[in-house]
Amino acid sequence: MRTLLPIITSHQGSGGRSALTCRFRCGDACFQEVPNTSENEYVGDVIAGALSRRSMMRAAAVVTVAAAAGGTVIAGPGVSEAAAAAPTGSKHGKGKAARGLRFSPVAPNTDDVVTVPAGYEQNVVIRWGEPILRGAPAFDADRQSAKAQAGQFGYNNDFLSLLPLRREHGRQVLVANHEYTDEILMFKGYDPANPTREQVEIAWAAHGLSVVVVEGERGSGKLRAVGRHQLNRRLTATSPFRLSGPVRGSELVRTKADPRGTTVLGTLNNCSGGTTPWGTTLHGEENFNQYFANAEKVTDPKAAARLKRYGVVGAASERKWERFDDRFDLAKEPNEANRFGWVVELDPYDPESTPRKRTALGRFKHEAAQPRLTHDGRPVVYMGDDEKFDYFYKFVSSKRVAKGTSRAAHEHNLTLLDEGTLYVAKLTGDSPAADIDGSGKLPADGEFDGSGTWIPLATAGPGGKAVSHVEGMTAEEVYVFTRFAGDKVGATKMDRPEDIEPSPHTGKVYVALTNNSDRGKAGKAGADEANPRNLNKHGQVLELTERRNRAEATTFAWSLFLVAGDPEDPSTYFAGFPKDRVSPISCPDNVAFDPHGNLWLSTDGNQLGSHDGLFGVATRGERRGELKQFLTMPTGAETCGPLVQDRRVLVAVQHPGEVDGASVEKPASAWPDGPGKIVRPSVVSVWREDGCDIGV
Repeated sequence: MRTLLPIITSHQGSGGRSALTCRFRCGDACFQEVPNTSENEYVGDVIAGALSRRSMMRAAAVVTVAAAAGGTVIAGPGVSEAAAAAPTGSKHGKGKAARGLRFSPVAPNTDDVVTVPAGYEQNVVIRWGEPILRGAPAFDADRQSAKAQAGQFGYNNDFLSLLPLRREHGRQVLVANHEYTDEILMFKGYDPANPTREQVEIAWAAHGLSVVVVEGERGSGKLRAVGRHQLNRRLTATSPFRLSGPVRGSELVRTKADPRGTTVLGTLNNCSGGTTPWGTTLHGEENFNQYFANAEKVTDPKAAARLKRYGVVGAASERKWERFDDRFDLAKEPNEANRFGWVVELDPYDPESTPRKRTALGRFKHEAAQPRLTHDGRPVVYMGDDEKFDYFYKFVSSKRVAKGTSRAAHEHNLTLLDEGTLYVAKLTGDSPAADIDGSGKLPADGEFDGSGTWIPLATAGPGGKAVSHVEGMTAEEVYVFTRFAGDKVGATKMDRPEDIEPSPHTGKVYVALTNNSDRGKAGKAGADEANPRNLNKHGQVLELTERRNRAEATTFAWSLFLVAGDPEDPSTYFAGFPKDRVSPISCPDNVAFDPHGNLWLSTDGNQLGSHDGLFGVATRGERRGELKQFLTMPTGAETCGPLVQDRRVLVAVQHPGEVDGASVEKPASAWPDGPGKIVRPSVVSVWREDGCDIGV
């Protein structure tokens, strides 16, 4: 039997991330006091109540069939003995893999490359620092400047979107988030205690968003960036963004520089996002709290509690931006932090447009925002708040998408996310509490499952008028301090809800719950049916089915689709598929769907000894739950922004070389350009050598 790789030393409590990643990506969020101190039910307790008899009965049936057949099964990597007992003659073992997943899975590894399946090729589409605007110079690691960076591809690419480009054959518009900067890996001789103004301004310019046209090579999946195209654009930490919706003009977002509360400079820590049916992109502002200093100097108890609930704590910030711009000093600008933590909507086809921060979608640590349409054409946006013990949400617009490409239709569609109702999820398990013991053992009914309710928080109407549905909170307070609203209405605490996406084929919604090593600790919420494991290192994926499959429904059914980890661990679960036929997976993060309806999962912080990777899993049919690894990342890197097209897979290779002790002078990785070159986050395209469709 093959075994998993030895566990890699990591920053305890943060999954498999390095301490360096924790410092610069999220401000050591995992090592701060958990912001959610409410008594709300924990999804782990809910799940624990739901895992049960049915799974045990199915497992028993498999073992019985195997014994009757007298067959011998050779176990794969990380396989449990019970799973290995499943016969090759079972319905799961016959025939080919699900369409779209017919490739040889990549084995877990720690190679300093992007490893892809046999028969596949790859290329780097664009690297940090490559010029995309007219007049921008070629990248020079030793001669960086803020002016140059403002015209170059930004740092630490995350969410990716590819949109069609009409009348330009073979070209598409690539939109990328730039989540955060790691100055230690950007600048030689960087002194974290004393950054220079130039270094800070370069970091401001390296944050934000990039829009760049890309061109495909005929007969392959290779892509290259088209520099200086008229649609190419950079948006940074100093670009103007428009506040839109019910919070626009509120006293809670007014500052000395913006006394009307309408225009924000910059977007920060953009993690994942979404692509709308009307041709715009959505970008989630996530760990914005780490950029603000001197929260400890805020003496008003109410204001201090609000900051603490969002993880805004302490004195000096990691990057010391407050030394160069007062807006990052809460003692001087107490409302500036309220202007971040929103979903940003961008029109990639209009380089002169001002992106909007959609306040009707609530303020929290937005991992992503992916729309689905109701039967009558109204957008519904699903969103996760990436924090231990926080919630997941949806927004249901009150307006229908206008069809067509006219200017009037376009202008109408740019108002869709300003009016509607914001909801938060409450989950209930269907198993007795005694069945959920924190071990991840299935409850008596054989599944972690149950029902749920969408609890309304606030409704935004025309002209920015809004109504609160939360007792004791105004509508503006609900939108700006959405976490408090979730606390008050009893939303279910989740294990870091990250990317949430509805399947375009079935309408089912998939929620990536990355991990939560604090669950079950003294004074912390214990396991429940939706979050069934204490000290949850590996995470799970929840499958949600809206009532009557209507996106606007206020009730839903849920079950755990995957419980991640070593398949040999009895607590893992792969939708009932035999565990000797799956790849080991840990810490699911971003999700995407391929043209065949398979779910693709990228990972962040793998706790099984391998580098992070990208996995495809069947969601329907006899091979439901069959999970296969498609690629792995270079040393220190996280898999981000997956896009799966007919003949191309795109991934963002984020923070390569981000390993404890690494620096520009002492790199931990030689990717992508080899030894002696600075390590650069990049976008990679993967395709089949024969030019045929992916995985068929």
